[in-house]
Amino acid sequence: MPKASIIVPAYNVAETISETLRSLLAQSFIDFEIVVVDDGSSDRTVAIVRSFGDKRVRLVQQPNRGLAGARNTGIYHAKGDYIGFCDSDDLWRPTKLATHVRHLDANPQVGLSFSGSELIDANGAPLGLAQRPRLKRITAKHVFLFNPVGNGSSAVMRRDALDAIAFRPSGQAARDWFFDERFRQSEDIECWLRLCLTTDWTIEGVPGLLTRYRIVAGALSAATDRQFASWERLVDKLSAISPGFFHSHAPAARALQNRYLARRAISSGKGAEALTRLRSAWAASPAALLRDPIKTGTTTGAALVLSALGPNILQRIARASGRRLA
Repeated sequence: MPKASIIVPAYNVAETISETLRSLLAQSFIDFEIVVVDDGSSDRTVAIVRSFGDKRVRLVQQPNRGLAGARNTGIYHAKGDYIGFCDSDDLWRPTKLATHVRHLDANPQVGLSFSGSELIDANGAPLGLAQRPRLKRITAKHVFLFNPVGNGSSAVMRRDALDAIAFRPSGQAARDWFFDERFRQSEDIECWLRLCLTTDWTIEGVPGLLTRYRIVAGALSAATDRQFASWERLVDKLSAISPGFFHSHAPAARALQNRYLARRAISSGKGAEALTRLRSAWAASPAALLRDPIKTGTTTGAALVLSALGPNILQRIARASGRRLA
C-alpha cells in the first residue's frame, strides 16, 4: 500500500496531461501512486495516460461529473494515507510530496498541508507572479476571507481528515462525497471551510513555491456573475452549520470576493464587469477593502482604464513602448 496517493482529474487535457504526469512521477518521495480520473474525455487524454506504462499510474474512467466528482472518485479509489490533488494542467516541484509527507508526519493535528504556488503561463513559462499565503495559525476566518490554500493543486490531506468531512447525499449509493459535486465552482474553498467549521483538524502550510499553477487566458473568461452566484451558494449552505460565523464575517468576505472577481474580469479585458464587481465590493464592506488600499486602488484604476479605453489598451501601450525603445 503506498503511503501517498495523488489524484489527477482529467477532462480533455491531451495538451497538458503528459507534462503534469511527468512532474508527478519525478517526485523525490517515491512511495506513492497516481490516480488519474478520466471524467468523460473525448480527446486523446486516455490514450496518453495509458502510454506511460508506469505501474504507479492508475487510470479510472467515469462519465463526466465535473471536477468535484472526479476528485471524489479518485479519493474513493486511492490507497494512500495521504492524498494530494493536482489538476491536469498544473505541475508539482520534485520535492513537493516529500515536504508535505514530512510535515504531516511531524504534525499529527494537521489535516491539510499546502504550499505556495508559482504562476506559469499556458506554455509553462513563469509569469513572475506567485501565491505566497499565510502558513501558520490559520483559522476558518482566514480560509473564508483569503483562502490561503490558494488553488486545487496545492493541498495534500490526510485520509482521516477527508473521512471526517465525508457525506453521502440521498440517492448516492455508490460512494461518499468529500467535495460537494453540486458545485462546479468554489468547490475547493467549500471543502476547506467545511473542514475548519466541522472538525478539529487544522490547516497549515509549508514554505516554498512547490506548486506550479497554470494561468490560461481562456480559463479566466467565465462570467463573474456565475462565479459569484456559486460563492453565495457556498455561504448559504455553510451558514446552516455556523450561522454566527457567517453573520460576523460574510460582509468582509463578500467584499473581498467581489474584488477578486473584479481582478479576474480585468484579466479577461472586461472593464465594465470589473467596475460592477467593485461597486458591489464597496457596498458589502468598505472597511475590508481599505485594509489593502494598494490592491483596491490598482484594481480600481485598471478597471477604469479598461472601461474607458477598451480591452486592447494594454496591447496598444506595449506596442507603443516597443516603438519608442526601437
